[in-house]
Amino acid sequence: MTIHSEQAKGIALAAVGGLALTSDIPLIRLSEGEAWSVLGVRSAVTFLSAITIWLMWRAFTPKVPSLVPGLSGLAVATLYGLGSITFIASVYSTSTANVVFILAFNPMFSALLAWVFLGERMRPATMLAMAAMIVGVVIIVWDSIGTGNLFGDFMALSSAFFIASAITVTRASEREMGFTPLVGVLFPAIIAFAFVAEGGYRIDAPWWIILNGAILMPLAFFCLGTAPRYIPGGEAAMFYLLETVLAPVWVWLIFSERPTTNSLIGGAILVIALVLHSLWQLLDGRRRRGLPEQLPL
Repeated sequence: MTIHSEQAKGIALAAVGGLALTSDIPLIRLSEGEAWSVLGVRSAVTFLSAITIWLMWRAFTPKVPSLVPGLSGLAVATLYGLGSITFIASVYSTSTANVVFILAFNPMFSALLAWVFLGERMRPATMLAMAAMIVGVVIIVWDSIGTGNLFGDFMALSSAFFIASAITVTRASEREMGFTPLVGVLFPAIIAFAFVAEGGYRIDAPWWIILNGAILMPLAFFCLGTAPRYIPGGEAAMFYLLETVLAPVWVWLIFSERPTTNSLIGGAILVIALVLHSLWQLLDGRRRRGLPEQLPL
């Protein structure tokens, strides 16, 4: 496979995964369910879908990735599980725009954790982007001070931290973790159904959650998890911005939920800082490898 065909494959995978991810919050909202019920069904369906795909893959070839590769895999699965719990909590406690804009802080958390635990030196451009993104998050959260939305904003920030931690462990282990995030949702499913058993089950339109958990989330996680094998991590990370940009648009069109002025200002700062930093990473990486400095179309 040539460099150009590998790059095209990586971009296609990242684009499909990023677009599938933009449907997550709208489908959760369309299900009109109680938080623990939605978390339980979404997690259980995603887990069953992942296991089905894995078993079918194994039937054709023995070279199927491990579901949970060792202790590092268990740590990654647990972190993704915690990320799922805090993500659902944020969706039900603050606005969609706040959730996706704050989740965009994930790459900066990853850079910080890599610096602390992996000894990867943060370059001045990364520190500048992180400072700008912190300002963006503060502007977004400022609207929520003194309201119930502050809890949701914190849950979104926690979700970004847990996912960044999982990415850091994955990089440190150098193990194949393609199925691990999908298996990790078993943990929140068990917790969610325990709460449902006490408080009762309610999802008015469960087919939206089944579509989300059975097809779109496995597709998103698998594509976005595989893309970095073919394109640089900085380039792949740019496609996560599709959710940041498009999810609030879908929610606005479907539910007429308009972001606040502070959310738009802070979100714009986050997106611009992340795009500029990702472009800088991409161009710097190409220059170091002696490749032409052109951006993917």
